[in-house]
Amino acid sequence: MEKRNIRVVIADDHVLFRNGLRNLLAQVKNVELVGEAVNGQELVKRAVELLPDVILTDIAMPVMDGVAATKEILRRKTGCRIIILSAHGKEEPILKTLEAGALGYLLKSADCTEISDAINAVFLHKPYFCREITEKLTEIVSKNYQLPPQVDASFTDREKEIMRLICRECTSKEIAFTLSLSKRTVEGHRTRIMDKIGAKSIAGIITYALEKGIYKRQIVQFETTKPAKEIKKDDAPAKDQ
Repeated sequence: MEKRNIRVVIADDHVLFRNGLRNLLAQVKNVELVGEAVNGQELVKRAVELLPDVILTDIAMPVMDGVAATKEILRRKTGCRIIILSAHGKEEPILKTLEAGALGYLLKSADCTEISDAINAVFLHKPYFCREITEKLTEIVSKNYQLPPQVDASFTDREKEIMRLICRECTSKEIAFTLSLSKRTVEGHRTRIMDKIGAKSIAGIITYALEKGIYKRQIVQFETTKPAKEIKKDDAPAKDQ
């Protein structure tokens, strides 16, 4: 059975940039552009109406910016995965992006290959940050920058294992295979972890794990889109522990 295309909506208040992004997306085989928006308020409306898989949005827009739109879209539980686009990689917008729950952050100078990699990564619920942003995140963590919310939660050994695997960009299926659990059990653990720390997305778990030292010195893996371990179709997870 042939896989369906990844449905994408883009948002930017500059016509020339939207035109350029539209042309780039036309070169990506498994991507279908289903809608556009010129500001955050319109983006929220498109997200609710069209329910795209992935949204690419500018961070600075009139009426409502990309960060506020991200929060509202995720609050409405649309299931959209969001990539923020920015002209620069300053600390404040990066941190606001993570706090809002976006899964990706790209500079507007990104080429077709990187945009394709980012879309395919976040579609699988994996975080994706371009090289420049990865370097900035490394710098932020090395300075022990405190990213709110700061919650001192207690975790079981199993939850810590799952957090570390999430930081290695493993999907729920890959984590289930590695730990001999069912996918549903892994997703249950992930939900409880997010509830404990007040995170809105996987990006929040990753940031928390790095901040609290649960996962160390592997932040460079944000850039890759390759899974930590390839799962064969015939492989089935063992019984839950």
